[in-house]
Amino acid sequence: MPATRPSSAEIPDALDSDLGWTLGVVFRSYVRTANALVSHLPGGPRGYQVLAAAAQGLPGGQGALAQRLGVDKTVMTYLLDDLEKAGLVERRPDPADRRNKRVVATERGRATWTDTQTRLEHAEDHVLAPLDPDDRSVFRELLRKLAAQANSLDPVHDTCRLVEELAPDSVPTVRGPASPAKPRRSPRG
Repeated sequence: MPATRPSSAEIPDALDSDLGWTLGVVFRSYVRTANALVSHLPGGPRGYQVLAAAAQGLPGGQGALAQRLGVDKTVMTYLLDDLEKAGLVERRPDPADRRNKRVVATERGRATWTDTQTRLEHAEDHVLAPLDPDDRSVFRELLRKLAAQANSLDPVHDTCRLVEELAPDSVPTVRGPASPAKPRRSPRG
């Protein structure tokens, strides 16, 4: 009598238990949706992160913001130029040290951030749809802990370079003053 094979539902696919593969699948699902939702902003995802920091009033000047987000200072300058031209942020002297420039969201910038944040929350809900609300909360907290630990062991100092390494085909272009478009390491950086 031939042995019966268990159904595919009884044997987990080897990939289902592979951390890298599962993280990649979830990441890809989120990034595709999120990138589309922030594509209207100068710099796309990176522009959204800068706008979010400015709208939430995160402390620190332009340089500190670049460091916190892991963006090359030159890329940050061009990104802020574009966000300013769009009327979303302003650079103002820091009252504590006038040599530093603080990045502040304009009224239009705050409204844009609020609208975009709401749309991103819907995208997150779509990605997390298989989880009930309690599981979503636990998942987010565990993911936050993992990210904090990973970043403490291997801090991301240049997320633009990291994104280029992870997804070289997604590298957009950035323009410099009076120059044609040239490859940029990444706005998502």
